Amino acid sequence: MPSPFDVLPVDPDADEEEIEQAYRERVIEAHPDHGGSASEFQLVRTAYEQLRAGYSPESDAEFEPEPDVETDGEQPATSRVEYLDYEVLDDHGWSLDDEDLFETAAGADLDPADYGEFLVEPHESLLEAAENRGFMWPFACRGGACANCAVLVVEGELSMPGDVILPQEMIERGIRLSCNGIPTTKEMQVVYNLKHLPALEELRLPPRPFEQAYLND
Repeated sequence: MPSPFDVLPVDPDADEEEIEQAYRERVIEAHPDHGGSASEFQLVRTAYEQLRAGYSPESDAEFEPEPDVETDGEQPATSRVEYLDYEVLDDHGWSLDDEDLFETAAGADLDPADYGEFLVEPHESLLEAAENRGFMWPFACRGGACANCAVLVVEGELSMPGDVILPQEMIERGIRLSCNGIPTTKEMQVVYNLKHLPALEELRLPPRPFEQAYLND
């Protein structure tokens, strides 16, 4: 297997910020929709995980990728998720900063696709739970390499693996990825379809052929 320094590529003395920036650039280039392939995409993700784990040439043969999802603490039996579509905010003059956003949405007679609730079973990601209950939430790679499936967590906690494309400042704002995020609290409020947020524009991927899967179901 090639050295992870060559895969990203970064210098052996690169710091954490340089490694993360190189990963964000390479993982998009390696994506099948950008001329890459599934094997190249996985190679880039593995290289990033190796460097995060403190890679050295001697440890290469023993390295095993981390599980796709890590949770902190005990996962609840089920999580009740109250959701709101980001696209309806402008139509109603609402803002993500509104303190009573979900209370206002609850009284606005929105379409069930735009506002409502569903339960997430243990070990379901948020995206999987939405799909399993008939909703068509946006996604692309399902691997943490784009922001197509991004959500804003307004209340509750959504656990994610460390190797995601989101910069730290966005994570601190409560932005998470639904494709590999697992609820870790009994109650959650999330704004989905956040890919239209201008700050996420450079982190999106073309949705096809992934969204074609919805049409083929």
